[in-house]
Amino acid sequence: MRLGVILAAVIGLALATAIAGYVGFSAVFAALSRVGWRGLAVLCGYSALPFVLLGSAWYALDAGEPLRRWPTFIWSRMVRDSAGELLPFSHLGGFVIGARAAIERGVSPTAAFSTTVVDVTAELIAQLGFTGLGLGLLAVRLGAHSSHENLFGAAVVGLGLTGLGAVVFIALQRRGGGLVQRLADRFLPAAAGRTGRVVEAIDAIYRRPARILAAVVIHLAAWVASAVGIWLALRLAGVRINLTSVLAIESLVGAVRSAAFVAPMGIGVQEATYALLGPLFGLGPELSLAVSLLKRARDLAIGVPVLLTWQGLEGARLVKGEWGGAGGEAS
Repeated sequence: MRLGVILAAVIGLALATAIAGYVGFSAVFAALSRVGWRGLAVLCGYSALPFVLLGSAWYALDAGEPLRRWPTFIWSRMVRDSAGELLPFSHLGGFVIGARAAIERGVSPTAAFSTTVVDVTAELIAQLGFTGLGLGLLAVRLGAHSSHENLFGAAVVGLGLTGLGAVVFIALQRRGGGLVQRLADRFLPAAAGRTGRVVEAIDAIYRRPARILAAVVIHLAAWVASAVGIWLALRLAGVRINLTSVLAIESLVGAVRSAAFVAPMGIGVQEATYALLGPLFGLGPELSLAVSLLKRARDLAIGVPVLLTWQGLEGARLVKGEWGGAGGEAS
């Protein structure tokens, strides 16, 4: 698995470098300078809004948590996304680390794991809606341009496959309790329990469809808010592009990245998709690649401090546990 991850990262990095070389390194860096530190600072500060929405969607699924736990879910979601984007493993590792961060701050292991599973489902459903919006905007944009029919057809097929995957994932949760239990045993032993409490908790969440609907709507708002952040950064850089174009680009880039989840951090995949889609909506290839680099810089600027803070809290908890155990033995 490690060899596969390394190989995928090397191939993705080579692809991203080749695309930048084809467009022109000087043009890409000139476009990045045009956005500048100001655009990066705005994008980083604005990211608080999507994170609040994402954490709120997760929190909405847990009927037993008091309002004071709401910030815990926001923080844990930041940890989840930072781990998924920056650490060299699949997004599954990010889900586990996010659940652990919630457990550290007082959420029960069963609640943390069960709500994580359903939250991933709600986000996937919301992404289907967001991708559908992007496809609609792409269809309007392309019009009668037959040269791009294959692109649109591939996007429709991808949307269908993603929808099928969502149906299968939900079916596994509803009918595959044994699978969920094995995943809990493997990744969060403390959450597994001996009587299938995690499976029961997931079933309990699905018996509250209003909460799942609320989570889906909030997730959709988070997808839109994230695209608005990119639009604001571009506008500050003097790039004249309308919001609907950015919504279309971001929705389709997100869909492609989700489909290519085996690529660590979406290296190469994200850059190729931006370079292909950007010009269709009036964003030059050099600016499209600059947006991709800007998002990666944002992920680093936010993710590294978040992960270091989380690691420090986890380390302090372990040290405290060791000293507590030693004190108990001494007494």
